[in-house]
Amino acid sequence: MKFEIQSTNAHSKARAGSLSTDHGTIQTPIFMPVGTAGTVKGVHISELTDPIKAQIILGNTYHLYLRPGLEVIEAAGGLHKFNSWNGPILTDSGGYQVYSLAGTGRKIVEEGVKFKSHIDGSTHFFSPESVMDIQRTIGADIMMAFDECTPYPCTYEYARKSMEMTHRWLDRCINRFEATEPKYGHNQALFPIVQGSVYKDLRKISAEYIAEKGAFGNAIGGLSVGEPAEDMYEMADEVTDILPKDKPRYLMGVGTPANILEGIALGIDMFDCVMPTRNARNGMIFTTQGIINIKNEKWKSDFSVIDPAFADTLHGQYSKAYVRHLIRCEEMLGAMIASVCNLRFYLWLVGEARKEIVQGSFTSWKNRMIPQLMQRL
Repeated sequence: MKFEIQSTNAHSKARAGSLSTDHGTIQTPIFMPVGTAGTVKGVHISELTDPIKAQIILGNTYHLYLRPGLEVIEAAGGLHKFNSWNGPILTDSGGYQVYSLAGTGRKIVEEGVKFKSHIDGSTHFFSPESVMDIQRTIGADIMMAFDECTPYPCTYEYARKSMEMTHRWLDRCINRFEATEPKYGHNQALFPIVQGSVYKDLRKISAEYIAEKGAFGNAIGGLSVGEPAEDMYEMADEVTDILPKDKPRYLMGVGTPANILEGIALGIDMFDCVMPTRNARNGMIFTTQGIINIKNEKWKSDFSVIDPAFADTLHGQYSKAYVRHLIRCEEMLGAMIASVCNLRFYLWLVGEARKEIVQGSFTSWKNRMIPQLMQRL
């Protein structure tokens, strides 16, 4: 694996890079569609390539561990063979899902986390070592270290203790990663995760600890969990000043088009979020002119295309009135069309950002685009 920075921006920390894996090269900055259960919900694998133009997708360790289970995935030859996606895959560690299970009997201890399945209530245990083994079996190109995602808000003392445990877990993850081998003949990389909630000094300590590990890439976690956007940007800014400049940086679970553009300006290279597909299922469609709530009455007899900027995709194939009809009828095709439209928009957005970085005009373009993209139509 290799990461190269090809262009930087004079007025921000934005950069355009190239991340090479055994399953293909990723042009950064990049957005990764989220494939929770081995699939990006409602989207065919072929659509991820065209029209969406995804370069890497994300798989979910917690969900894949529960269903279909590791025996099935390993028998298939790994997740790439199981779901027929030939490009790079990143898997999260399951830490966020464990965080989301608070209140269901979840118990966090030094050894790991005991939790109950949301499917059948059965009891399971994740440790840093088992999470490394699970991700080896899934076969992701990029594996995430096991961490605790702190809630927002949380006290300084809770954030400090959680961060310190995440660091101890990281050391165990690294030891297990180095003691094991990939199962399917392709290389895998391990990304540590910076924690520390919204406390600047903790984020600094965590970033310095993670930077010392010399990992192939690094992630920033524990943000986009309810804190104000300004706090997220402040924490990301602090961390990117510390993490190695020659390694890819991944801001986990982010976010809106504005979040992504501001994150790029702060030196972030990789993003993921369920927003494009989750919001699509609820009738929210992102366009180059702003955000459409397709359920609104105003679109009932609007036979214009969703976004003329994408005339060659589903944005330009179906009218607003038709997609509104499908969504209002809860016809599954409506959610599928909206999901593809939103993901195509997100990949367009990071692609345009890359072009602007290379051309040296990113900052002025970003400042012009954010109000336009975030307005409600």
